[in-house]
Amino acid sequence: MDKKYKRTTVTSALPYANGPVHIGHLAGVYVPADIYVRYLRLKKEDVLFIGGSDEHGVPITIRARKEGVTPQDIVDHYHNLIKKSFKEFGISFDVYGRTSSDIHKKTATEFFEKLYGDDKFVKNTNQQYYDPEAKQFLADRYITGTCPHCGNENAYGDQCEKCGTSLSPMELINPKSAISGAKPELRETTHWYLPLDQYEDWLRQWILEDHKEWRPNVYGQCKSWLDMHLKPRAVTRDLDWGIPVPVEGAEGKVLYVWFDAPIGYISNTKELLPDSWEKWWKDPETRLVHFIGKDNIVFHCIVFPSMLKAEGSYILPDNVPANEFLNLEGDKISTSKNWAVWLNEYLEDLPGKQDVLRYVLTANAPETKDNDFTWKDFQARNNNELVAVYGNFVNRALVLTDKYFDGKVPAVTELTDYDKQTINEFIGVKEEVEKLLDVFKFRDAQKEAMNLARIGNKYLADTEPWHLIKTDKQRVATILNISLQLVANLAIAFEPFLPFSSEKLRQMLNMKEFNWENLGHTDLLEDGHQLGKAELLFEKIDDSVVEAQVQKLEDRKKENAEKNYRANEIRQTIEFSDFEKLDIRVGTVLECQKVPKADKLLQFLIDDGLDKRTIVSGIAKHYSPEKLIGKQVCFVANLAPRKLKGIESQGMILSAENVDGSLAVISPSKEVKPGSEVK
Repeated sequence: MDKKYKRTTVTSALPYANGPVHIGHLAGVYVPADIYVRYLRLKKEDVLFIGGSDEHGVPITIRARKEGVTPQDIVDHYHNLIKKSFKEFGISFDVYGRTSSDIHKKTATEFFEKLYGDDKFVKNTNQQYYDPEAKQFLADRYITGTCPHCGNENAYGDQCEKCGTSLSPMELINPKSAISGAKPELRETTHWYLPLDQYEDWLRQWILEDHKEWRPNVYGQCKSWLDMHLKPRAVTRDLDWGIPVPVEGAEGKVLYVWFDAPIGYISNTKELLPDSWEKWWKDPETRLVHFIGKDNIVFHCIVFPSMLKAEGSYILPDNVPANEFLNLEGDKISTSKNWAVWLNEYLEDLPGKQDVLRYVLTANAPETKDNDFTWKDFQARNNNELVAVYGNFVNRALVLTDKYFDGKVPAVTELTDYDKQTINEFIGVKEEVEKLLDVFKFRDAQKEAMNLARIGNKYLADTEPWHLIKTDKQRVATILNISLQLVANLAIAFEPFLPFSSEKLRQMLNMKEFNWENLGHTDLLEDGHQLGKAELLFEKIDDSVVEAQVQKLEDRKKENAEKNYRANEIRQTIEFSDFEKLDIRVGTVLECQKVPKADKLLQFLIDDGLDKRTIVSGIAKHYSPEKLIGKQVCFVANLAPRKLKGIESQGMILSAENVDGSLAVISPSKEVKPGSEVK
């Protein structure tokens, strides 16, 4: 950052209080935010770290309806669970509030009233789906139907979770209410909109010209949205859970959660600092930084800044270092399928291993592209890096000092050229790590910190003090002094990344406090300084530990497959005449290739006995194209054509889904003539 600021307000995306936090949330938002905040605190900078639960919106009401409780019951339970998990994991919020609090309701209401009074909204009446049995308008997630892109019969009104396509309720085939099962009706309703189109020119200048330093994924997504041109966005909705719209005639309407939630950053600050909150949000000498995942880029870079601009008295974000997504064992993390590593479960299953997960998530941080977490990699990084490199060096330096010098820091007598070379290697670490942290490159910064331990290990291995002790104790004293200074530097360098381990190491070194300014110094421990008791900083993780975690995931995958199987079993029976409508044929695959920019889709050219036809099928994760060429497959020949990724698909290839979720293409047991009918 070029401009010098007096203070920094750091926010992290408010997690929905309808379920626990998982490793995707941690890697995308909370670990990088915590690293940055701890770094600023070490530098003695004035910083405020704001967190909290997002407790309004449809996901909350859906969860409550499923469990037969009130939305307040749901948010109370998950807010407390999430807050406790964050605290145990070391996410060092200054305040962790909630959007169901009275102070938030008051703050969000006043914010809306200010914009309403300044005529910043536009009022619009349009048609939306209404449930005639439940007697209420339906949010997008309360409408289900058949996806027009992949045929999934359980797609939501905002997205198909099977093919990942964003939808609108009007696109669904055979829509129905998720509340009553009734067929919804279109009825008129009135809402207030924030006219984002009026802020488009300003946003183009502010983002595309004034913030070219933002991450490419953030800058690129903003540019894409702006190039498509912005449209007014509703700030109110028909729902019975949320903050009531403070306008006469708006009964039964609440503030839309996207409008209400980011105001939570402000209300949570008010909760912590009722008398001085404004300097953190309205003083031009305050820097505002949002940590979010990529699904929140538009809200924090386009929508929320437009809200702040419309209000007129708030500062705007200086940076929004959003991360991409973290996958789990090669598959997308899914809360609905329970395909996740939940933080509360991790803390129970692997007690005392907070820093191991922090280290692995940072090493695999999806900073510019999606990345993958696997339990084998988790084990390998712990055993081969934290234990074998960092922990090994620390343990050898402390144990040897205890053995040869009664745990007191020995004095340096004479430095060799190799000693000076080693010292020079770690003197510049502060500048390197700082340079990376300042531009939010946490993965590279942690790697640079780990290089200190590698330097130390090499130094001890090369000098072999355990052999020299018999002939040259003074030389050993110098070697161990340099090694201990390196260990002290490690404690400081890793404090933002591995706070629990750094605190443990500080006690072992008997250091009073950490100071970022001292990083890179070679006199952190005075001659004769008494060290504390040496302990293992990290311990190996056995195969059985990770095998148990992998098995837990496999069990969940089987459980989901069985649920799907049972759901298929109890579907409504059909008449034989309905089955006769299907024209299922055998075709020979002439060509097969992946569909660009579609991870799941393959494009087939099929010989159907009469002609050649193109079929697009979502089996790319289960087959490589070359293995299917020449293969005979069964397909529905009379399915109405539909476009997938711009390609007209003229049929559907039939596959069987195994209990583990894998797909197998249906083929005849022996070769038949293309076009043969399946009866």
